[in-house]
Amino acid sequence: MIIPIDKLISYEGNIYQLTSAVIKRAIQINLVGDEELEKNKGKIVSIALKQILTEKVKYHIEA
Repeated sequence: MIIPIDKLISYEGNIYQLTSAVIKRAIQINLVGDEELEKNKGKIVSIALKQILTEKVKYHIEA
């Protein structure tokens, strides 16, 4: 499975910020592409969530 369920279950941060970061990353992947996109059959949101949870992509929400 592409989404690391254990990391999603144990996530202790703000779920709203996580969702916002995943949406923004999914838009970036859609516009620019990613090496994982073809391998995972175009599942953009799943790729974005995996990258955020595994900290391959870091995010910062400005207040």
